[in-house]
Amino acid sequence: MASADLREELDCSICLSTYTDPVMLRCGHNFCRVCIDRVLDTQEGSGVYSCPDCREEFQQRPTLMRDFALCKIVKNFQQTDQHQEEITGICCTYCVDSPVPAVRSCLHCEASLCDKHLRAHSKSAEHILSDPSTSLEKRKCSVHKKILEYYCKEDAACICVSCSLIGKHNGHNMESLDEASGKKKKKLRNVLQKLITKREKTEERVRSLEERRIKAQEKAAGEAERVTALCTDIRRRVDDLEKKVLSEISRQEKEESLSLSALIHQLEIKKDELSRKMRHIEELCNMTDPLTVLALQEPDTGDLCDPEEEGGDEDTGGHDKQPHDGDDLDVAVISHTLHTLCDVISGIRSGIYVEDPADILLDVTTAGNYLLISDDLKTATGTRKKQKRPETAERFQCKQVMSRRGFTSGRHYWDVEGGRSGWWMVGMCYPSIDRRGDQSVIGNNNKSWCLRLYDNNEYSVIHDRKLMRLPDKISSRVRIHLDYEAGQLSFYELCDPIRHLHTFTASFSEPLHAALFVYNNSLTIKKT
Repeated sequence: MASADLREELDCSICLSTYTDPVMLRCGHNFCRVCIDRVLDTQEGSGVYSCPDCREEFQQRPTLMRDFALCKIVKNFQQTDQHQEEITGICCTYCVDSPVPAVRSCLHCEASLCDKHLRAHSKSAEHILSDPSTSLEKRKCSVHKKILEYYCKEDAACICVSCSLIGKHNGHNMESLDEASGKKKKKLRNVLQKLITKREKTEERVRSLEERRIKAQEKAAGEAERVTALCTDIRRRVDDLEKKVLSEISRQEKEESLSLSALIHQLEIKKDELSRKMRHIEELCNMTDPLTVLALQEPDTGDLCDPEEEGGDEDTGGHDKQPHDGDDLDVAVISHTLHTLCDVISGIRSGIYVEDPADILLDVTTAGNYLLISDDLKTATGTRKKQKRPETAERFQCKQVMSRRGFTSGRHYWDVEGGRSGWWMVGMCYPSIDRRGDQSVIGNNNKSWCLRLYDNNEYSVIHDRKLMRLPDKISSRVRIHLDYEAGQLSFYELCDPIRHLHTFTASFSEPLHAALFVYNNSLTIKKT
């Protein structure tokens, strides 16, 4: 009681915990240094400070004085408290002066004993010793107050001798507590072993998924690096092409400019000569004396003819030629240079992810007889009218068809469009897939993978009869992408932007053919 009261006296009134670095205000009240500093910080804007306990006010921020005596008391109390906490477990019932750990408990005496009191304890048979326990009364029968020694298997209860002889458990199938406990421990060990096995499998699954996650990150990093390098190369090649074309345009412009400048210079000279002759003739025309006009030599007018009509002027050496509109630059050379951009684009396409869209044609020899195949071998439609095709080992009995072409390597994709209702499936399968029975439907075996649309617009992906529903509704156009070497078959929704739906991962061992199942709808392989 005194210890509890002392603990309360050593609690800070702000944080309600034992003092930490206690300090004292001038009014005599103690607080943790950190606690009172925070209070004074909040009071700083008001211009006056006060004690949180007695509300005594201070005009200036009070100086915090460390209370050395209180620090020592707190330290000693904490050491004593820590010593008490170190004495854990069950203490001896008879050691009242100071707690001493118990080593055994007597079920008959309902007491716990330390080594000293255990040596003086009775050794008679009725004094049964057990591991230290705080609930010794629970080890006795609540009716007869005798030690529990047996286990009633019919009532699943621990009982005493009197219960087994004269109580309600008389005549029941029972066994000793040790025997019953041993059997239960055996069952628990079996359960534990199963849990251990299950945990190991879970850990193995976690490791596998972690490896896949790391591989996905590495692959993503590699692809990002490849795309960055590809785009950098594209920009470099386009920049080089732009510089080359602009250089060619500049060269032609300079060449044309020099040619036109020379021609303009020649024409300026001719213009000055014509101006001189014009002034001379004007002077002759302004003379009033007829004899003088007639006596002068007539000026040379041979160069007044149109150069284009006469074939050029001898004085200009045939260079006085008018330029023609549209022929200033050699556009053909520029266009030829720009045409190399097509080669750049072709190189880009070969460096991107997939080849051109796969040319998928349906194989009529595999089509079920309740399936219509279009003339272009691109559309499959479910029908109730049986087709008169011969029954062969290659033909499916269900409304299913395979493609003629199979893929054994590389990256390929193809698109398909179906209705928004009904029942259809699209995917890929091995040529060794069964052609008879329910196991022949794509997705119902380990030789096929598919995306299925069921009634009510329910989409799911299936492999080896294992179905996984897709949470969202999708459009009627999907893309199937195959990366044979990577062992990945992916499905995408052709929306804007394109959306990934699911990817199957497998080690492909046979050629993969496109496969369509159409119950009451149509599926069409589209050109992208």
